[in-house]
Amino acid sequence: MEVLHPRCAGLDVHKDTLVACVRCVSAPEAHQVRSFATTTTGLLALADWLETHGCTTVAMEATGVYWKPVWHLLEGPFTLVLANAQHIRNVPGRKTDVNDATWIAELLAHGLIRSSFVPPAPIQELRDLTRTRKQLVREISQHSLRLQKVLEDANIKVASVLSNLLGHSGRAMLAALIAGEQDPERLADLARGTARQKRPQLIEALRGRVTPHHRALLQLHLDLIAALEAALAQVDTALGKALAPISQAASLLKTMPGVSDVVAQVLLAEIGADMSRFPTAGHLVSWAGLCPRNDESAGKRRSTRLRKGGTWLKTTLVTAAWAAVRHKECYLHTQFLRLKARRGAKKAIIAVAASMLTAAYHMLRDGVEYHDLGPHHFDRRDKHKVIARLMRRLTDLGCEVELKQVA
Repeated sequence: MEVLHPRCAGLDVHKDTLVACVRCVSAPEAHQVRSFATTTTGLLALADWLETHGCTTVAMEATGVYWKPVWHLLEGPFTLVLANAQHIRNVPGRKTDVNDATWIAELLAHGLIRSSFVPPAPIQELRDLTRTRKQLVREISQHSLRLQKVLEDANIKVASVLSNLLGHSGRAMLAALIAGEQDPERLADLARGTARQKRPQLIEALRGRVTPHHRALLQLHLDLIAALEAALAQVDTALGKALAPISQAASLLKTMPGVSDVVAQVLLAEIGADMSRFPTAGHLVSWAGLCPRNDESAGKRRSTRLRKGGTWLKTTLVTAAWAAVRHKECYLHTQFLRLKARRGAKKAIIAVAASMLTAAYHMLRDGVEYHDLGPHHFDRRDKHKVIARLMRRLTDLGCEVELKQVA
């Protein structure tokens, strides 16, 4: 087998240590193995050791977050390759750190490692911000549910009347409950906006038994929610600054149905604005885990389930797809209904999400806005097939139809 990288190295990275194996074809000893600490001093020593042996390409596994500091320090002097651990598994029963590093070096030397997508540093920072924001929103929702649990324990049914417990009306009532107010009518008078129309229901819902224990828990959760909302505001400010250089790309994505500001930010954070890393749109859809996998043996297809992974991008695209199919006069709505009738709603919405990602690929690659194919695209694409299908359906219903071409 041809050797593509005569001087390369494989790294088996762990939390506190890493094992490096240098593979040199022309050296008396083809493999040289050494262990290093993952501290900054240890990684600098690793870089010097690799330069001493003339290594040009270095490969490592994607192990949690432990590969990131190694990548950041070695990026620049070396050509780095990040490998998916599932793609480079060795023979079971012979697993040691030294064997793992040697195996990675051997695969890299013969060009048998497919490099994973690692975005540039600005996109990585944007990705950290969008993922942190999503976690903060989740935590706010969790504390909101805990607030409702405390209110239910006190037999306060206000969450059943107000659509948003953390709105202006809900917060005013919670503050009054914490302050010791017990009169349901006075609490109902704190309603604002359209909530005032529900005064009789609010009076009945606010009639409960609130103890000092309940007030302490309500205050605790409200303080935590306030702290999380302050952190969320800081993240949004940082996101605005990070998105400034690629704001034009975000504006293009928002021309697609179902893509809001948040969805556009997540898309750019996960796939970046440069589509040259993906040869085709199909490669991007496969990387996102939105296409059926290949599992065939003896001419039989055993499974076409979606692979696990890509949770940040996949969940965002599916959420955006549900919003997009609500636009009735668009191609995505027609595609969803067409597939839903044959394959079910779950598979249909995945197909819509894949179509949206395909469109995003071409929009970012070519710098163009979204062009909708229209709700009648499938009819125009294969008019004769539609006519034949409708004819068969009418025949099955006992009708005899004569076709005439309209002038």
